[in-house]
Amino acid sequence: MDWFTIVKRHYDAGRYLNSDVMKFVTAGKITNEQYTEITGQAV
Repeated sequence: MDWFTIVKRHYDAGRYLNSDVMKFVTAGKITNEQYTEITGQAV
């Protein structure tokens, strides 16, 4: 499963906040670098 694509799609649609995206980093589904790419903010 491509978690990056799924999370990015939901973030771009306004369904996820930065804190929601961070939960996927904590769970090991996306990397810190992917978090930054999705949100535009460093971890």
